[in-house]
Amino acid sequence: MKWLMGGLLVVFLLLGSFLLTPSPVDSKAWNPPAPPPLTGPLAPNERLRLADLLARGQVYGPEDTTVGPDGVLYTGTQDGFIVRVFPGGRVENWLSTGGRPLGMVFDRQGNLIVADAWKGLLSISADGEITVLAREAGGTPFRFTDDVDIADDGRIYFTDASSRFEQPDYRLDLLEMRPHGRLLRYSRKTGKAEVLLGNLYFANGVAVSPDGNSVLVNETWKYRILRYWIRGPRAGQAEVFADNLPGFPDNLAVDDKGRYWVAFPTLRNSQVDTLHRYPWLKDLVAKLPDRLKPAPQEYGLVIAFDQNGEVITSLQDTRGTQLKEITSVNPHRDYLYFGSLHNDRIGRLAFQAIPGFGDNQ
Repeated sequence: MKWLMGGLLVVFLLLGSFLLTPSPVDSKAWNPPAPPPLTGPLAPNERLRLADLLARGQVYGPEDTTVGPDGVLYTGTQDGFIVRVFPGGRVENWLSTGGRPLGMVFDRQGNLIVADAWKGLLSISADGEITVLAREAGGTPFRFTDDVDIADDGRIYFTDASSRFEQPDYRLDLLEMRPHGRLLRYSRKTGKAEVLLGNLYFANGVAVSPDGNSVLVNETWKYRILRYWIRGPRAGQAEVFADNLPGFPDNLAVDDKGRYWVAFPTLRNSQVDTLHRYPWLKDLVAKLPDRLKPAPQEYGLVIAFDQNGEVITSLQDTRGTQLKEITSVNPHRDYLYFGSLHNDRIGRLAFQAIPGFGDNQ
């Protein structure tokens, strides 16, 4: 009996300690809409299983990709390296940023512009020299520099996903459900970054429109994409481009036909949607180890939208055995390239393998 009483005492002490420990979040209630049905162009399919797998087992967490002017594929991995994948298949750890490289794109001068979660907005020259372009905007330091794109005039558009939580704690940002994200713009002329749009619920992927009049930014926790006008009579205004999406939108890119491709690491989670209605419960869940928090479903999902925000098609791997947790999709010539935050490969799929996209129509 003594051992039983002693065991109960330990349990009560541990439970009391857990309940009395301050939560790392100050959660806000949100009542998300019911997810859309996976029908029509969103109907489940296995098109991603047709993708080639590049650098398989030689990279971990190739979150974003871009093809350089030399025809080499570049990516950033979990260990902080910028990795180069050569056309013949050779994989090289080119250099380390000392942080966590995420979004990346080449500018017209051949510099690799990188949104590094830890280091800020970086420029890397062809010979590997790293220059920090910006680490703050409006007096607020970046805590989670995320994605990046460049307009024709050379100005750089990028996101700070959260000004409160850093990259390893993105789940806390989700549970708190407060608008800590920002859409930013950097000008080489001024050498400064400015805030274009604040109060975003995890500002993620960013893509400048083909005509240069607007930029799309993903608001991941709200399951939507916003359009921010940068030129014309609506300059400075924002509007919803696509809403109530079936998953968590991550990075996005536009192809030479004006189609927007959006990567989704996973489908929406009914547990998370339910949790959002109860802030006190989210405060408790936030104190749990990550392994006890809701986990993403192993699923591969990419959706193409037209310039009006209508769904054109989707690419899926319903079991996530080939490609899963896709965080980026980048069109280059005849192919789409897929990155992932937690996978050990880069996907590549020819446009001609997608129904209705033969000859990249």
